[in-house]
Amino acid sequence: MKKRFPIFGMLATLAITLLMGSCMGKDDSETYKDWRQQNEDWFAKQAANTSYYTTVRPSWNNSVYVLMHWYNDRSKTAGNLKPLYTSTVDVKYRGKLYDDTPFDSSYLRTSPADSIFRVQVSGDVIEGWAVALTNMHVGDSCEVIIPYNLAYGTYSRGTVIKPYSMLIFDLKLKSINNYETKY
Repeated sequence: MKKRFPIFGMLATLAITLLMGSCMGKDDSETYKDWRQQNEDWFAKQAANTSYYTTVRPSWNNSVYVLMHWYNDRSKTAGNLKPLYTSTVDVKYRGKLYDDTPFDSSYLRTSPADSIFRVQVSGDVIEGWAVALTNMHVGDSCEVIIPYNLAYGTYSRGTVIKPYSMLIFDLKLKSINNYETKY
């Protein structure tokens, strides 16, 4: 029994050391300080361009927003269906960073149909997409600028999207899959 205590003590010490070491790791906010500042400055400049971009806030959280610019005449799509937060939609998109670095595109996909990306608005996409999609009608095409807090936040995605990245998407809402009206 006495032999277990030294082993237990060593394991406990090792666990505490590893835990403390992981908590004291390099802070990414310092590593990406310049990148974050460049993104924030660029976003502020875009947000100030109120003649081009519309600030769109979701009904479920008035403290956040995305910037949207519609390419189409919205009066021609105003009578079309709008996705609900629980809808599954078919979209076409291109994504890039504020410095025009591309990171993804549905135009590289062939399933379920040519260039179509099928996704559920709630849960399957970043919050910025949910905000944008629920403010679009079928047939709308727009540019959406998503602040990092509604994208991937302080995390990176792949090799291109760094922490604190503002994301820009060209979105086209093609259809709402199995749209149901509930009474």
